[in-house]
Amino acid sequence: MTDKRYYIAYGSNLNVPQMRMRCPHATILGTANLKGWELLFKGSKTGSYLTIEECEDGTIPVVIWEVTALDEAALDRYEGFPHFYYKRDIKLQYKGIRTGKRRTVTAFAYIMHEERPIGIPTNFYMRTCLEGYTTFHFNKNILIDAYNKCLEVCGYEE
Repeated sequence: MTDKRYYIAYGSNLNVPQMRMRCPHATILGTANLKGWELLFKGSKTGSYLTIEECEDGTIPVVIWEVTALDEAALDRYEGFPHFYYKRDIKLQYKGIRTGKRRTVTAFAYIMHEERPIGIPTNFYMRTCLEGYTTFHFNKNILIDAYNKCLEVCGYEE
């Protein structure tokens, strides 16, 4: 049994400098499209953050990281596991950053408890996520659409 696991990042953990600080032993393996899921901003009194929820026609760009047990413990603390986010194993195929080869793995994602209310993230959090989208050449409209959808739900005009 290895102490390394695969982790699906879709929000602020796409930000490589931030992940390097939090999880110094983590390695970027590749990118994938998580089909059947959508992004939403949800939260609590401390703020709104990204989560994923199943959605038949949704697709989210993600990064697959290989993490050690220590990295996973740091992520658990950061994500407020198990009270704020829970973990779910998801099988998906990623494309290797270095090799370009496709590989199917089971990786864990943090998912915010569904009863949390839709909310609006801070500009800082949004910028952090956008930097990750830029790094991996992801379509920023996916993130912006999630933001606009949450604005609408919260009753804000675009």
